[in-house]
Formats: sequence, C-alpha cells, structure tokens
Amino acid sequence: MTVKICMLHIIWENAKVLWSAIELRQRKKPKSSENKESAKEEKISETPVPERAPKHVLFQRFAKIFIGCLAAVTSGMMYALYLSAYHERKFWFSNRQELEREITFQGDSAIYYSYYKDMLKAPSFERGVYELTHNNNTVSLKTINAVQQMSLYPELIASVLYQATGSNEIIEPVYFYIGIVFGLQGIYVAALFVTSWLMSGTWLAGMLTVSWFIINRFCYLLMSASTYTFMMMWEYSHYLLFLQAISLFLLDSFSLERSDKVHEVYKIYIFSLFLGYLLQFENSALLVSPLLSLVVALMLVKCLQLNAKKETLVAKIMKVINFYLVCTLTVTLNIVMKIFVPHEENGHMLKFLEVKFGLKMTKNFTLNWLLCQKSLQAPSQEFFLRLTQSSLLPFYILVLIICFLSMMQVIFRRNNGKSLKETVTLEDGRIGERPEIIYHVIHTILLGSLAMVIEGLKYLWTPYVCMLAASGVCSSELWMTLFKWLRLRTIHPVLLALILSMAVPTIIGLSLWKEFFPRLMTELTELQEFYDPDTVELMTWIKRQAPVAAVFAGSPQLMGVIKLCTGWMVTSLPLYNDEDLLKRNENIYQIYSKRSAEDVYKILTSYKANYLIVEDAICNEVGTMRGCRVKDLLDIANGHVVYEESDRLTYSKYGRFCHEVKINYSPYVNYFTRVYWNRSYFVYKINTVISFQS
Repeated sequence: MTVKICMLHIIWENAKVLWSAIELRQRKKPKSSENKESAKEEKISETPVPERAPKHVLFQRFAKIFIGCLAAVTSGMMYALYLSAYHERKFWFSNRQELEREITFQGDSAIYYSYYKDMLKAPSFERGVYELTHNNNTVSLKTINAVQQMSLYPELIASVLYQATGSNEIIEPVYFYIGIVFGLQGIYVAALFVTSWLMSGTWLAGMLTVSWFIINRFCYLLMSASTYTFMMMWEYSHYLLFLQAISLFLLDSFSLERSDKVHEVYKIYIFSLFLGYLLQFENSALLVSPLLSLVVALMLVKCLQLNAKKETLVAKIMKVINFYLVCTLTVTLNIVMKIFVPHEENGHMLKFLEVKFGLKMTKNFTLNWLLCQKSLQAPSQEFFLRLTQSSLLPFYILVLIICFLSMMQVIFRRNNGKSLKETVTLEDGRIGERPEIIYHVIHTILLGSLAMVIEGLKYLWTPYVCMLAASGVCSSELWMTLFKWLRLRTIHPVLLALILSMAVPTIIGLSLWKEFFPRLMTELTELQEFYDPDTVELMTWIKRQAPVAAVFAGSPQLMGVIKLCTGWMVTSLPLYNDEDLLKRNENIYQIYSKRSAEDVYKILTSYKANYLIVEDAICNEVGTMRGCRVKDLLDIANGHVVYEESDRLTYSKYGRFCHEVKINYSPYVNYFTRVYWNRSYFVYKINTVISFQS
C-alpha cells in the first residue's frame, strides 16, 4: 500500500512541474535580465484587452473538459473494479475463512496488514500508536519503532478511516484495507490519464495511456513477491525526488526554463524534507540524503552566481563553472552531513550496488541472496517482448527519439546564441522547446537507465513509458516536428499531422481492443484456486497448541505470515532495510546449512526462540538457477565449496541440518524435539534442558 502512495506522489510532483511549465508557455519571456522590468511594462501597455470568448466556444471548452474528466474518473474506477474482480477470482477471497484470507498476504505485506489489525484492536488511537512506536512483541529481544522503520502512516490513516466512517458495522477490516489499495491504484491510473491529457492537449492520449498501462500491468503475484524490494529501495522516497531534482537542474542549466520557477520547486523539496524529518521521528536519513545536499548546493550557487550578459562567452564559462560547483558542493555537503549527523543509513545497499555493478566480489550470504532476487536483476527478455507485443515499446522509442533530438536541437541553438521563439506554433514543428516535454524526456531516461539494471524499478518506469508514448502519438506537434525534418511537400504537413494525431491512436486503440480485451475478460471469468492447506494447518496448530509467550524461528517470509495470522512473537521479519534484521535472517537461515546441531542450537537460543520451523520447499529446493538456492548461498558464505560433479561439500564434516534433524538421532534429538509436521512443515521444540542420548 505504501508503494502505491509513493507512486501517486511522483505523479503528483510531475503534474505540478507540468502545470507550471504550461502556465509559463502562455507568457512572453523578456529577452535579457537587464531590461526585464521595461519589457514587462511594454507588454502591459501594448497588449490589447482580450475580448470575451463567444458562448459556443466556452461551451465547447467546458464540454471537452467535462468529457475528459469524466473519462479519467471512469478509467480509474474501472481499473479499481477490475483489480478487485481479478483478486476475487484468483483467491476466491469471499469464500475463504479469515485465516485463509490472511495467508494470501505474503512477505512484508503480512507485516503491514498485521499492524493495521493491531491498530483496530487498540482501545484508542493514541494507545495504538504508542504500542507501535514502542513495539516489543513482534521480534524477540528487540524493541522497534514500527511507524518509523516501516512507514506505517498509510496503515494508521486506514485504521482511522475504518473506525471514523463507521465501516466496522458494514464491512470486514480486510475488505476495507484491500479496497483502499485498489482505490489508490484507480487514482494512480486517473493521474496518468490527466498527465498524458495535459501533455498532448487531447484526452484521447489519456485513454491510450490507460489502455497500455492495463495491458502491460504487472502480475499480481509478482507484485506481492517484489514488494519487499520496493520497500527496501522505496521507503526513502527522497532518492526518487533526487532524480526529479537532477532533471530540473539540467533543465535550468541549459536555460530551458526560468531559474526562479525551478528554484521554487527546490524550496518545496527543502520544506518537505524537514517536515518529513520531524514527522518521521527525526529520521536522520533525510538529513544525509543526496536530495538535500543537491538542493542546498543549488541554492548556494544561486546566491554566489554573478550576473553576466546572456549569450556571451563569459556567460557560457559561468554556466560551466556553476555546473562544476553544484556537483562538487553536493558531494562535499553529503560527506560533511554524514560525518556530523548520526544516522543509520543502509550501508548494505551501497555494498549491494558495488557487487551489482561488478566493482567487487563477495561471499556474503545477504548480498548474494539479494542479487539472486528476480526483482533486483536486469529485466528479462519476456518483459520487453510483452511491451513490444502491445505496440507500446516501438511507439515509445519513436516518441522518445523525436523528442530527444528536438531537445538537442534546442540546446544547440541556445549554445550558438540563437534565442528561442517566445510563442511556438504548430507550423514551427519544435516540440523540444516545450519545457514539460524536456523535463519528462530527461526523467524517463534516468528512470529507464535504472530499470535496465534493476527489474523492480520497471514499476516506476513502465507508467512513464505509457504516458510519454500515448501523449506523443496523440500530439500533432510531434508529427509536425518529424515532417519538418523529412521536409514533406507532397501533402500539407500541418493537415497530415492533425490527421495522424487522431488516426494513429485510434488504430492502436482498436487493435488493442481486438487483441487484449478478450484476454482481460478471460482473466475475470476464469476461477483460479488458492489452495494451501499445509500453511492453514500449521497456523491452526500454533494458535491451539503453542504457548502464548512462545517465540518462533524460521524463514522471514513464513515469520511474517505467523505474525499476521497468530500474533505470536518471531525471531525475524521479511524486512530488508535494517542491518540487524538482515543479520538475524542470515543466522536463522543456518538451519539449511551444513552446521552442527550445537551451532544451530546456540544461534536459536541466542534469540530466545522456543520453536523452529523447517520448510521442505527450502530444504529440498530445486531450480534452474542452482547457484541461487538458499543452501548454495549458505555453503558459499560458510566456505563449504560444492563440487559440481559429485555434489558434495568438502569443508564440512556435518550433514545439512534440515535433513539431519528429521532423522531423529543423537545429537539432534538432544537439542530438538519434533512436535508437529505435515507435508510442507516440520516444527521442533527447542529443548531448554539438554538430555544427551547415545
């Protein structure tokens, strides 16, 4: 849910930048800074008072806006209803018992929903917040501020809305929660619609954006499996705002937008960072973020900037110096802030990036395990094939190339001393002179570059692809720019541009409807079955047989489900933004390594664990990526080298713990007693008194 709100925040930021750019286009710019005031007075005196538009023109404008807004709202609502119906068909959600419904929440999703439940059970909102900020009944031997560490503000708001609206009398908590998630997705789609509409000038682009987005959405299960990756990298949204700030900085550096407008956005960034610092329990990570360092550097350079006559050699040299100062000051300020501000930044993420880009090698289990996650690898061919089959990728590349080349033309003209036209008409064919187009081109290139390295970031890049491609093919300015380059003379280029801006998206829409609409309907009519009786039996046994004060140990994914479904304390959580939790996960995973019973016993008792759960799916894991199995990564980290031919370990005299403990012989039975098992799980009680048997 937090991921969806962050995505909406980015769309809202882009919309603000876009709207300010559109307002700016409607105004005439003074030719130089020294005659700015006189130009403004001259403009006021010479500009005639505009006549009032006829009623039929006003009616046409109102009808266009009304139909566009209605289409945007309808698109958002339809997408939310589609997700709800797809979720129902996939899990038979309404026909399940409460325990079975909760099992469908996987990984960190289970943790977030469990805290939402805790808020509903609290006697008051204040008491619930206090228990979350001083939480000591989730992870053994650890008190955590769950609100700060996991950004639980959406869950807090959802719990308040659920009780304040009286929904507890008409709807179950789980339906209200997932309804908010689907509703936010609907708002997200509507925001994409409006952004594409504003960029192209026609709401037909919004319809095409929504169509491409729905067809190229991501699999629900893949979204659930990848959520932890987004939380690890997305929890600090200032990193993505940093990319936006870079885009605006480049826009300002090339004199493609008014500096005062750009610096107004920088002020908003600073205000937001310090407000977030206060509201997130003095989150020091915001103070050492690269966004703050960049914005402060930009503001300082602006104060030191000397006025020079535009389009002169001195002005160009000053631009280069300013660019160098900004880059140098940003790095320097960030280093200084990290020295003087106590912070707990994710050092493991920097190490991960070093290994990801091949700067160094490592045998560390956590880093290698993260590298093996699909969401953190480079995108697969299947991803690009899916985008191509829906015709999205080819049109995106076409639009991006035209806009990028036009943008470079503009920059080249500015560097050669040629001033830009104050009013760009359709006949000019210069789409690259629009500041909002330049901003989105730079932004999508930055996001696309990251998405080419880490597949999980496609959740940010793909909506941008849909929006830019749709707004481009529906823009007559883009087609006119292309025709200007081709020097088309057989047909009037303006007329052809207007025709293509309507015909191309119409043809695309009809082809998408014919090919993909039946598939979407099939998804909604197909009844899929979510069948996991072994997990249901395990949760039922824990709730009935395990002591209330018991602490369970096992894989972090399973621990998240246990915390949600039973409320029992666990040793680890499926959260990867805390180095202590990452170390716990690595230690608990030793139950699948070649370690002795005594070693595993010492690890588990150090975390006050009472029960151990061994999963057959991990112990007997098979797959094509053999080097990415948990047991293989553990063997590498522990120095147990695998012979590829004989599949034996040379540096360990012990068998694999998860296999050996099932045989029930000494010394394993001295430390562990099996108390429950089914086809998937084996539960062992960790003995407090060790009785050695021969």
